[in-house]
Amino acid sequence: MHIVILVAALGLLTAATQASAQSYGLPPGPKLGEMEVKAYQTIPKAKIAVQLTSDTHLSRELRRQVMVRLSKRGNEVGFSGGNVMRMDVSYFDFTDSGRGDYGTQGGQPSYAAPGSNPRMDLPSNTIRRRDGLGSPTSVPTLRITLTLYATDGGKVLWAATGSCPTQADKAQNAGEAIINRIFDSADKSLTGDAGCPL
Repeated sequence: MHIVILVAALGLLTAATQASAQSYGLPPGPKLGEMEVKAYQTIPKAKIAVQLTSDTHLSRELRRQVMVRLSKRGNEVGFSGGNVMRMDVSYFDFTDSGRGDYGTQGGQPSYAAPGSNPRMDLPSNTIRRRDGLGSPTSVPTLRITLTLYATDGGKVLWAATGSCPTQADKAQNAGEAIINRIFDSADKSLTGDAGCPL
């Protein structure tokens, strides 16, 4: 009896270890090139403040597109007041990690437009995996996540995320495509194509 329980426990432990090893530590979400909308309820017609989690030129330009799409839905939009929509814009480019000199933090990012506000230099820490494994994505990737919270109590009313493979100079176009696909289908939960430009 004890042997059967021990074998069953080892089997569960092995399955859990394999599942966590395959996730690369990334949160679950749609695949690259897809978008997902989770409409716990439709976006209310109240005022919505769109707040960025990181203030970059790219994220400000894409926030403007979100505000345009919300205003077309009949929402009053702004930077404060009303329900809060948090917007996270992330651009990852791990394709140069095979060079040997590796990318570093600090300085202007590759997607920064000419004339952008200069960024302070950060310590030059190398960006690479320390375990010798390759990166989970081998193409430059733009990911946008939108989460709408109610002002009273902070309940999540609506959430959407999408990603596209894109080069740095085309990241804004890819971001606008993701946002347009999300808001074309914003009233119901679904997973589908993110509309990534070629």
